[in-house]
Amino acid sequence: MNITVVGSGYVGLVAGACFAETGSSVTCADIDQAKIDGLKKNVLPIYEPGLDTLVERNQAAGRLRFTIDIGAAVAAADVVFIAVGTPPDEDGSADLKHVLAVADTIGRFMARETVVVTKSTVPVGTAEKVRAAVAVNAKFPFHVCSNPEFLKEGAAIDDFLKPDRVMLGVESDFARSVMAELYAPFVRTGKPIIFMDIPSAEMTKYAANSMLATRISFMNEIAGLCERVGANVDLVRKGIGSDSRIGPAFLFPGPGYGGSCFPKDVQALLRTAHGVGAPLSVLQAVEEANARQKTVLGAKLAGVLGDLAGKRVAVWGLSFKANTDDMRESPALVLIEYLLAAGATVCAHDPAAMHEAKRRLGDRIQYAEANYAALEGADALVVVTDWNEYRFPDFARIKATLKAPVLVDGRNLYDPAKMEKFGFTYRSIGRERA
Repeated sequence: MNITVVGSGYVGLVAGACFAETGSSVTCADIDQAKIDGLKKNVLPIYEPGLDTLVERNQAAGRLRFTIDIGAAVAAADVVFIAVGTPPDEDGSADLKHVLAVADTIGRFMARETVVVTKSTVPVGTAEKVRAAVAVNAKFPFHVCSNPEFLKEGAAIDDFLKPDRVMLGVESDFARSVMAELYAPFVRTGKPIIFMDIPSAEMTKYAANSMLATRISFMNEIAGLCERVGANVDLVRKGIGSDSRIGPAFLFPGPGYGGSCFPKDVQALLRTAHGVGAPLSVLQAVEEANARQKTVLGAKLAGVLGDLAGKRVAVWGLSFKANTDDMRESPALVLIEYLLAAGATVCAHDPAAMHEAKRRLGDRIQYAEANYAALEGADALVVVTDWNEYRFPDFARIKATLKAPVLVDGRNLYDPAKMEKFGFTYRSIGRERA
């Protein structure tokens, strides 16, 4: 089966490489010449564990190709995936101009009966707009399909190759048959392919991400309450997570959610709900709670150091989560802006996001090539991202390098009793009385 994926960002590149891994002939097309030139040389525009290996292997085998000629790629395809960005517009709604531009291109260049798949995260009703845009110039039958992705950054390859489920919104038996064949190699262990109508598939993506965002914000607010009443959020988390009706996932408190999905999708769903007169008050509260949570680390640090003017702060972790270089909506950005506005100097380290941080922050902060180097001359350390290399550090070395043994742990990586024994002034999330 010949597959074209239009858009070689996070979703498109992962999808293209994984489809090629199962033997399909895949062309990834993008308008960004520099990106395509890099990919042809196995230089990836994103950091995702294992993706570089898949791209290099399948490109060498001839199953994966990269091009800027979108028209030719569409003409050669049986299935075309639209995987371009849908950034939030000024009002929070998803901006569909890139999606619809691709749909127009598909209509002009398709050369056979084609399945057109929206892989981008799009609001309910987008498939109809895609259908209309393709139909303007289409000379062959086509079938629109919604195939939302559920990839976790940092674990995207496993999520794609071994999915919990595959969600497909289809409108015809032809599309159902083609998509079932395409995804058959990924569900051999019995995981389901769930077919549904297209609007339900579009809604499922937003509902799933909004539910996960809700769990995160709920636990962050419970953590704040624990601090007020003297409870330990780690024990509370274990207690409620052991309930089979709730489960343990997405219940770890932290500095707030970020990334390319949750913030954007929550905003887009809120905007959709407002537009049809069905307000989502719970989700509105989730977004507000997350915005407040991103200020917690700065407040905890100021609570220990007092006036931050002239202070030097080491920051471990810049990406919004571990195993990615994605800094979109990262809590680290909120913390750094707070520290700079208060007159502090910041020296930061991250295993993967240093290049992205330099692009975003320039010379407004300092950068350390090694995590311990960030501590030199610092009045405190703030851990923002739960990278593995931060989980079991040399605490004696940290204490000896810092000017004062002050550590704010935004991910509850360390044991408070152990930190007290080491002589740290230690703050975490939901485990000390406020």
